[in-house]
Parts: sequence; C-alpha cells; structure tokens
Amino acid sequence: MKTFAPAALGIMTVLLASIATAQVTLYQREGFHGPPFSTNNAINNLDRYGFNDRASSAIVDRGSWQVCEDSDFRGHCTVLRPGQYPSLGAMGLNNRISSLRRVSGPNYAYAPPPPPVAPRYPYYPRSGERLFQANVVAVRAVTGPPEQRCWTEPQQVSAPSQPNIPGAIIGGILGGVLGHQIGSGRGNDVATAVGAVGGAAVGANVNRGSQSYTQNVQRCSAVPGSAQVAYYDVTYVFDGITHRAQLSFAPGPTITVNGRGEPRV
Repeated sequence: MKTFAPAALGIMTVLLASIATAQVTLYQREGFHGPPFSTNNAINNLDRYGFNDRASSAIVDRGSWQVCEDSDFRGHCTVLRPGQYPSLGAMGLNNRISSLRRVSGPNYAYAPPPPPVAPRYPYYPRSGERLFQANVVAVRAVTGPPEQRCWTEPQQVSAPSQPNIPGAIIGGILGGVLGHQIGSGRGNDVATAVGAVGGAAVGANVNRGSQSYTQNVQRCSAVPGSAQVAYYDVTYVFDGITHRAQLSFAPGPTITVNGRGEPRV
C-alpha cells in the first residue's frame, strides 16, 4: 500500500504533464465541441483510451501529426499540420481515427492546411482546464437586417416623339403660299412670312404624339419578420462577477466556463 501511492502519484503527474504540453487535441463533435482527448505521444490504438472512432474535429498546436483510420497506423492516413480542423469529415476521417503519431518529412500524405485567415474559435475546451457552471441571467437575440423579396414586372413608359420634319417643310410651303394671297405690298410680305411660320408649326406636329413602350422594372420590398439571428448576447454571473459573451446559440439556464469565467462551449 505504501509503494502503490507513490506509483499512482507518479502516473498521475506524468498524465497531467502530458495534457499540459499536449500537441494535438481531438474533439468528439465538429467545431471543437464535445469531450476532448489530448496527447503528446504516439497512440497506436485509441480504443484503449475510449476514443476510438470518435473524433470529429482536431486542433494541432505543434508539429505534424499522422492520423489513421486503423490501429497501428494502418489504413487510410493523413498528416495534419499545426492549425484548427473544425471538420474531419472534409478529409473522410469523421469518427474514423484509431491511431495517431507525430511525423516529419515528405514521405507522408499531408492534408490541406487550414486557411490562414480562418477566424480562431475562442471558446473551445482546453485540455487540463477545470470547468464550472455559471448562471445565465439574460439572453438577447441580435438580428441582422430583414430579408428582401424582389421581382420583375413590365411597366408602360411614354416618351414624346420627334418633330415631323417633312410635315414642317410642306406646311411651311403651303402656309407661305396661302399667306402670299392675303393683302398686298408690305402686308403681303408679312402675311407670307406669318403663313410660312404657322404652316411649318402645324406641319411639324402632324401625326406627332407620345410613344409608349414596355420595359421590365425590378421592384423590392422588405419581408416583415424575416430577419435572421446573427448571434446571442448572453449575460451570466460567475464567482460574483457579471460576464457577457456572444454565442451562436441560445444557452440554457447555465453556461460552462473556466476558472476565469471564459465560456467553454
């Protein structure tokens, strides 16, 4: 009994040290949710740790790690570089990892690296953290702009036609002839000029009117009540201090946090 306690304490110390310096962490659900499994050592069979075929996402902190669908690093394998992998299903390994080890060199099949500009998800559970439950006191849904519904409909458009140039010429000639027949001397010249101008005006407007045609017009209107929830503004109390966080889902009466009150969901 005296020798067992130090041995158990040593094993626990090694285990905690491994977790604290973990280089790769697997999660049971996509998006770094669910119970995590962290390691700094090669694992030839995850079944011994109760995590066989259960990983759906992963975070590699340091080094390159080969993950395989069978034990002893057999079957379909791929190498994960440092970064966050929110979905292992994208590489055909969702709930299929049975072994993993750190590797180096070009003789391995590397998975495409995560996008360097991908936003870092801040609330994933870290290995070795103590987690607590904090009371949620308020939840406010923040919505974006309402959706728009657009359609195209025909519309009659009217536009004035161009002056009737040939009619104006003919009208001017006829008006001048008629005006010339009125009066004599200086009055005759005035009547001729007036007749020409009037005839041109009348002739220019012969068969002139507004022309109409049809064109398609796009119209849009806001749809009431169609705004989508952008995020949830959550207020909670932990250790006597009020905290706020923006979550993608509405929590229940409590929220999981670490010792600093940071969400871990």
